[in-house]
Amino acid sequence: MKYFLSLLALLACLTSQVAFAQTPSTTMADQMRSDGRIYVVIAVLLTILAGLVLYLVRLEKKIKTLEKE
Repeated sequence: MKYFLSLLALLACLTSQVAFAQTPSTTMADQMRSDGRIYVVIAVLLTILAGLVLYLVRLEKKIKTLEKE
């Protein structure tokens, strides 16, 4: 019962957040796109993501070699 009530409360909070998130204009994104800065943001995010993937791949290789020993 406690699990059900907490799930219901979480669902109520999430649905109320969706109602607040509906804004008609995205002025910040439009401004960044018109200035060309949105590409810088995308490049930085992709660089961070690529670094994380590379780190995880190297870590997995190290773990495999340790498991073989």
